[in-house]
Amino acid sequence: MLEQLLHIDTEMLLAINGWHAPWADSLMWIISAKATWIPLYVLLIGLLVWRYRQPASTPIKWLQKVPACVVMIVLIALAVGAADFIASGILKDLVARPRPTRVPELEGVLHLVNGYRSGQYGFVSSHAANTMACALLFSLIWRNKIATSGLMLWVAANCYSRMYLGVHYPTDILGGLIVGSLVAVVGFWGLRRCHLVE
Repeated sequence: MLEQLLHIDTEMLLAINGWHAPWADSLMWIISAKATWIPLYVLLIGLLVWRYRQPASTPIKWLQKVPACVVMIVLIALAVGAADFIASGILKDLVARPRPTRVPELEGVLHLVNGYRSGQYGFVSSHAANTMACALLFSLIWRNKIATSGLMLWVAANCYSRMYLGVHYPTDILGGLIVGSLVAVVGFWGLRRCHLVE
């Protein structure tokens, strides 16, 4: 059963990675780059500051002097950091599943962009974990269908780019999405416990 699932995982990756074109190589390279999304992070911070700039209305006294946006921004940053640590600092070494680009049987089969192979291990995807933690936690705070849809498209584009580049299997991505979602839910629970959101 496990061998069959791993086979399906590899076949799905090869189907995604096998469809490529020069323009798509450039696009996926840009999408996968973390620096590409700095303007998005600035926008999200700006929106939080704009909506939650007033002091937090919470029974926790020391938080009453702090704008709610500061707490939210710090918590989102901590959530992304926690998701990254769980993905890269714990699970990758614990599971030790080689990335597709490090599997000898896939040598010469995978389409590599700019010779990119990334690190040794791929489960779980830190890109998937980080983007999902950020997108889901912001969406739970902001509660706007258009913003949520846009952020989920951002997550999907990042995840697809990692498979297109051949550095993650679909299950690596799925694992990262689960880690990011769990971290975001815990972060949102923390905000609710502090009465910063309803």
